[in-house]
Amino acid sequence: MIYLLAAIGALTIAVLLWRAFGPEHVGVSSRATVPPDDDPEFLRKLGEQKPPKSDED
Repeated sequence: MIYLLAAIGALTIAVLLWRAFGPEHVGVSSRATVPPDDDPEFLRKLGEQKPPKSDED
């Protein structure tokens, strides 16, 4: 019975440590991913790459 309780305790600790330091927290930036159509930096670069409009049209 003591081995069962020890296994459950070890499993609980392992799960808590996994949730605290697991792979989803490694290298995660503090900024959420922004889609390109909402990203001001992307839109600015897109506007810089667009050729100027001619008034002849």
